[in-house]
Amino acid sequence: MKSLLFLLIALLLVTVSTQAQHVNVGLKGGLNAYTIKGDNSGNFDPKLSFNVGLLGHIHMDNQFALQPEVVFSGQGTQYKSGGSDVKLNLNYVNIPLLFQYMFDNGFRLEAGPQLGILASAKSEIGSNSTDVKNNYKSTDIGLVVGMSYVKPSTGFGYDLRYVHGLTDISENNASNSFNRGLQFGIFYLFQHKS
Repeated sequence: MKSLLFLLIALLLVTVSTQAQHVNVGLKGGLNAYTIKGDNSGNFDPKLSFNVGLLGHIHMDNQFALQPEVVFSGQGTQYKSGGSDVKLNLNYVNIPLLFQYMFDNGFRLEAGPQLGILASAKSEIGSNSTDVKNNYKSTDIGLVVGMSYVKPSTGFGYDLRYVHGLTDISENNASNSFNRGLQFGIFYLFQHKS
């Protein structure tokens, strides 16, 4: 399924880029507030972390664009267990493909699918860290919705997004777990055209 999804995204990007008015490349970074929702997540709190990566911005016409990204994202959750604070650190390489509607004033609405590839998973209790990557699936598919603003004359902008995980990330068949998160980012598009 991963191979098919990668192939479809690659074909879509090649097709779209041949029809594009212009393409920009940029850098981005920001803050995450993620948690895990599911069968056993009643007392889970959001975990603050960061995201950093690359983006492409492909203008299809004056109002529509595609924005593929490759972003390293710190996710997970935190909770109390037996009186101890536990942090679950799930690090992903996320690949969202966002469809954008662009307003004339620099504002954009965006939504699209996201493929997450699990890079590492660790559970921390105090100063003790345990590798728990085998407890989680290697991929996560989610839906991203948000908005962004870019100042056309500078290429600088910011975005705010909600990420809703659609697939169970737990390898434990007895319980379901889904990524949920908010992201705030700042980005820069090289040679941006309005």
